[in-house]
Amino acid sequence: MALPLAHPLTNARVEVLKGCFLDPGGALRGARRAERVGDAVRYYPNLGILVGTTDARGLATLEGDPGVAAVDLLPVLEPILPVGPSRRTLVPMARVTWGIRRLRIERLWAQGFTGAGICIGHLDSGIDGDHPAFLPDAIAAFTIFDAFGREVPGSHSPVDTATHGTHTAGTLVGRGVDDRHVGVAPGAVVASAVVIEGGQVINRVMAGIDWCLGQGARIINLSLGVPGRSPALARLMETLRSRDMLPVVAVGNEGPGTSRTPGNEPAALSVGAVDRSGGVPGFSSSQTFARADDPFVPDLIAPGVQIQSAAAGGGWLVDGGTSMSAPHVSGLAALLWEARPSATAAEIEAAIRVSCDPTGVDPSRGGGGVPDGPLALEALTGIPAARRR
Repeated sequence: MALPLAHPLTNARVEVLKGCFLDPGGALRGARRAERVGDAVRYYPNLGILVGTTDARGLATLEGDPGVAAVDLLPVLEPILPVGPSRRTLVPMARVTWGIRRLRIERLWAQGFTGAGICIGHLDSGIDGDHPAFLPDAIAAFTIFDAFGREVPGSHSPVDTATHGTHTAGTLVGRGVDDRHVGVAPGAVVASAVVIEGGQVINRVMAGIDWCLGQGARIINLSLGVPGRSPALARLMETLRSRDMLPVVAVGNEGPGTSRTPGNEPAALSVGAVDRSGGVPGFSSSQTFARADDPFVPDLIAPGVQIQSAAAGGGWLVDGGTSMSAPHVSGLAALLWEARPSATAAEIEAAIRVSCDPTGVDPSRGGGGVPDGPLALEALTGIPAARRR
């Protein structure tokens, strides 16, 4: 699978470049060939990325084309599965989850910041639109992408094809239910897409990112990845930064000496897990790279053990993993962006990073430590923060 990255192209230019890709059906000609190639080659205009399969001749043509910035092989992405044991309950166990308390998010709520007006891109297994945590207005848009990265017609009624997406979305934007709260940014909304259930997941993820940009998302939460590193995904994260989007990515659940891409790319804000005691759990991935820029991943850590959130099908689910950590940081970013709508993605990230408490944290395992909501707000806006107790 080849991945040319270029500046947004005209339709005519895209059609010329499509001619470099293989016909997946064999030696077809004329209209039938155009139809087959058009089905297998995808152009994502918001990203300026063209995806398809080519041969040596097509590769040489693409690499020599001045309109093509790079050609990369694509990895196979997969969800970062939770670390058990999972447990369902009928009602939330506490008025506010321990993760919300750990980041002192209630202090930001008390100042009127809930994430109102901010859209978070949520690429996962979907979202249960009937769950009370998302009613009436937490879901701004929903769609499903097929194996070719195409929207499935009529797929705009929010559903979860598993359980992962509803849980992560609950931590992002879950509304209060009976005065109990699991969502960090209960005034924000999600643009949610199904991208990790079967098919060529990389096609689906790129389609989802392109779609989220079109929906006006400022943040994108990615609880997925593939072990190792990928130049293609590194450039994809850089492309998001160039569009002033903040990619918040789970680093992985395979423990020390491992990490997943795109969470381990310098342009991603990578998130590992912390437990209630302030320690980094054994499953949370971490890795050191021989590079001057961002040598340690994750960049920071957030609550990721025994996290209660919304459950697909109703009720509440306790689960763990860096998939659960990343939404805490994405939700905090939404609160900060509401407080200063003119901020850039780099300024939001800088405020989150400078707020982190590194006390007792080995930077090779937990990066800068755990973010603090009020201190991040002060760093971004100058609004005085209550000091840490």
